[in-house]
Amino acid sequence: MTMTPMSGIARRRILRDRFFFVLKLGLWAAIAYSFAAADEFYREYPRFNRIAYGVNTFLTGSILISIGRFVFISLYRRRKKKSDRVRGNYVLGISQIATILNVAFGIIGLMLVFGINPVDFLTSITIVAMAFALLFKDYITNMISGLLIMFSDQFTIGDNVLIGEHKGKIMDITLANIMVKNEDDDVVLIPNNTAFTANIINQSLQNSKKLSLDFELPLAHSYNQEALMRSLEAVVVRYANHIVAGSFQFKVVGVGKDMVQYRLQFFTTKRDSNLRKQIRNDLYLQVIAYDAGQAAYEKGN
Repeated sequence: MTMTPMSGIARRRILRDRFFFVLKLGLWAAIAYSFAAADEFYREYPRFNRIAYGVNTFLTGSILISIGRFVFISLYRRRKKKSDRVRGNYVLGISQIATILNVAFGIIGLMLVFGINPVDFLTSITIVAMAFALLFKDYITNMISGLLIMFSDQFTIGDNVLIGEHKGKIMDITLANIMVKNEDDDVVLIPNNTAFTANIINQSLQNSKKLSLDFELPLAHSYNQEALMRSLEAVVVRYANHIVAGSFQFKVVGVGKDMVQYRLQFFTTKRDSNLRKQIRNDLYLQVIAYDAGQAAYEKGN
């Protein structure tokens, strides 16, 4: 069986994580053994003792975090094994929390290396920490929103969504933003706070094969809706092999003072982004041509 590129990346990532876990475990065991075997050396050189103690503290926390991450992810995947739609947000959220905890243990380890008591240090900078929290309030709330999104069951990486005015496919979710690739292949970074409070439509939970086209025409050019519908059907007929028969729907969704709002919907037989772009482009060109034809007819009369 041929391995897909994504499965190859995932396999390399798993091998890398296992390698670093074994490396950390081996280094932790060596330092722990040195505390007993080289006790006199550490008493004679207290600086090396602080370094070894700081590194050992970091490795202890990191190893426990790695084990906890593995257990939680394994339990989640076992629970979702029979699901048709496995959500990757939980795994992403656990990984991000593991990264934050590793950074925290790394800072504690550095404090111990320089002979700083972490408890006394945290107690002494309480006021500074409060000022720091106020200064970076937006980033902290953005990060919390990101974690809440990761542990939610509303959408995940690979879903086609509409967040506010941005429509596209979710490429990644970080602690800072959601990366969405739109139909023009532009990557839009949406802050987590914005996504957390915006109206979100997850098209992947419905039917991602649906193609919807919204447009407006001047009120004066909208009197012959039958002709407009036939002109759009003529475009759709050219792609009959790629469109589900009988799914064509055309309707008026709103009437303004000077404009009429239309919506055209149908279903494609497959999820082909390039094909959908081509169909959408041809339909928009047909709308422009129809509008120009109506304007020319009015001018001639």
